[in-house]
Amino acid sequence: MDIILETRALTKEFKGFVAVNKVDLQVRRGTIHALIGPNGAGKTTCFNLLTKFITPTSGQILFNGTDITHEKPAHIARRGIIRSFQISAVFPHLTVLENVRVALQRKLGTSFHFWKPERSLYGLNDRAMELLREVDLDRYADLATHELSYGRKRALEIATTLAMEPELMLLDEPTQGMGLEDVERVQHLIKKVSANRTILMVEHNMSVVSSIADTITVLQRGAKLAEGPYAEVSRNPDVIEAYMGSASTELQGAH
Repeated sequence: MDIILETRALTKEFKGFVAVNKVDLQVRRGTIHALIGPNGAGKTTCFNLLTKFITPTSGQILFNGTDITHEKPAHIARRGIIRSFQISAVFPHLTVLENVRVALQRKLGTSFHFWKPERSLYGLNDRAMELLREVDLDRYADLATHELSYGRKRALEIATTLAMEPELMLLDEPTQGMGLEDVERVQHLIKKVSANRTILMVEHNMSVVSSIADTITVLQRGAKLAEGPYAEVSRNPDVIEAYMGSASTELQGAH
């Protein structure tokens, strides 16, 4: 069971336009696997297929050897495939601790027990603090979330995702829109939380990809163009041509 997630000829068409074209993907357990490619390559569509936000036109998705192609998003999440934005920190006026506690409630299935007194949730505080320590946010536990920097809000999203006990974490552009300091913080964080988990991520920042990804799959026009470790993929002539110009320079420069 080295392969935790596999797709076989995964395809998605939108009114004649092929967004994902017969993609074969194998994600090894315990690794960080990055999906990269130029704009319009099909990366986000591929993510949406894996989490069943959209339905494949054809092909298969297997998780731990089980065909999940036709399962609903809630079933996928219960199996342990959690996408970062699904449990994102969307409560800016709650404290950092309270946001993680809400995510822990979701895992317990008690999210809608509003009639329970707040003190009934205090039993979740220890686990919430453990998760905050894991993402280096424990000293901000009592801070209102809207006061966090953008990078630390993304770290909080990772903490709330971890609260769902994912077996496979899907991170969609985890460093998008960040300054250098926040990028380095979140890059370190992803590496840290990957210790006992599998991570599949879409990421544009080639410096991040080159630093932490074990395997890279390059998509172009919805199809798989290349796959392998960064050192190999970054020298692939087809990949360099696909990125072109400044992007290909960035691809080489991050090595």
